[in-house]
Amino acid sequence: MEKPALFIETYTGITPDTQSKILVSIGIIIVLYVFRTIFLRIVWRNTEDVKTRYLWKRVISYVVPITSIILIGTVWVHAFRYMGAFLGLLSAGIAIALKDLLANMAGWLFIMFRKPFVIGDRIQIGPHTGDVIDLRLYQFSILEIGNWVHADQSTGRIIHIPNGKVFTEPQANFTQGFHYIWNELEIRLTFESNWQNAKDLLTGIVTRHTQEIIRPAERDLKEASKLYLIHYQYLTPIIYVTVMEYGILLSVRYLCDPHKRRGTEAAIWEDILSEFARHGDIQWAYPTRRFIGDSRGTPAS
Repeated sequence: MEKPALFIETYTGITPDTQSKILVSIGIIIVLYVFRTIFLRIVWRNTEDVKTRYLWKRVISYVVPITSIILIGTVWVHAFRYMGAFLGLLSAGIAIALKDLLANMAGWLFIMFRKPFVIGDRIQIGPHTGDVIDLRLYQFSILEIGNWVHADQSTGRIIHIPNGKVFTEPQANFTQGFHYIWNELEIRLTFESNWQNAKDLLTGIVTRHTQEIIRPAERDLKEASKLYLIHYQYLTPIIYVTVMEYGILLSVRYLCDPHKRRGTEAAIWEDILSEFARHGDIQWAYPTRRFIGDSRGTPAS
């Protein structure tokens, strides 16, 4: 009875015990892969919601590898017991050779537990700005906005950023805590314009476009102040008056949803153009050059 086992060990160099552990490990991987495939098919069949599908896919992508590591580890734990010194040296070498990879894994843990951003947040990290659409063990992905496209519109490009960048690059979150941003429009009028009337018209226009978000913004500000030292004296639109070289500058400052900045800005501009066209005492200013001459058109000396 001992001869077949001895023959297998001599021929392959692997003991029957090690062979059985290898087979069990392969079986665990196959079973978990089949489970993952069946589970995702059930989710795909029962929901059309993109966010729900993505959430379950991310959950199962974490659960299956972790479960496989635990199960396979229990199979091989006795074999590993005799390899402690070797594994210690090996792990030190791997840590040096794969420092960037380990930094990305540490970054993933930081993102998961500290949550500087989550899926759906609009962020800027280093030179890149976009909406977070995916979080993985080694990198996260954003749907880029801006760049050659104006007013925070999507470019359509997906940028993959290593998780380790959260330790080395400054990050800005457009939507965490306080879910609104301040936007500004600049209206330039001539010195001869009735700027007081223009200011009143602008106040009415911007107030109409922002009145629905003032109360939600106040609630968000109270919640955000529990975590951050955020304080605004006013959340209503503000108009500042400045004198320039060639006219009067009215700067309109108002709150808006960061995902709707271009849409609200376009709607406000349309109302401004329509309203100013009805008032003859309001004229747009632009850089001009005055030419002074006599009645014959000769430049004055």
